[in-house]
Amino acid sequence: PMSDKPMEFRFRVRYAECDAQQVVFNARYADYVDITINEYIRALFGDYRDMLKQGMDMQVVSMTLNWSAPAHFDDVLCGRVTVKHLGNTSFTLEVQFVRYPDDTPIARAEVVYVLVDPETLGKKPIPDDLRDRMQTAGRGTVISHAGE
Repeated sequence: PMSDKPMEFRFRVRYAECDAQQVVFNARYADYVDITINEYIRALFGDYRDMLKQGMDMQVVSMTLNWSAPAHFDDVLCGRVTVKHLGNTSFTLEVQFVRYPDDTPIARAEVVYVLVDPETLGKKPIPDDLRDRMQTAGRGTVISHAGE
């Protein structure tokens, strides 16, 4: 049976990502979303280049971030990816960031992407087989770059 747990990417907060208040600077969370979604793409396609070879690319059209607690230098954060919506050419992914190992909620991002043709950058309908894989990609797996 498929796991109901979302794919999880773990990484460690670096010193240079913190601001004068000694917490992760808010703008760094867009980077955190990007590296987490890149791991999701790897689970979905093999890697980014494989997605391009299949005639697909994606562009961010909207990102909403909400914070519930600060993260600090050397914290291990977990980005958990879920598919919130699959439209015709667009899709919405949610990334929940929690602290490891206590699961303290840190931030939540909702990101709307448009699937595009890598040659023309024109919108492209999401193929049916991809729709199915998007729901299952990486479920139940933990990818860690944190060395915990």
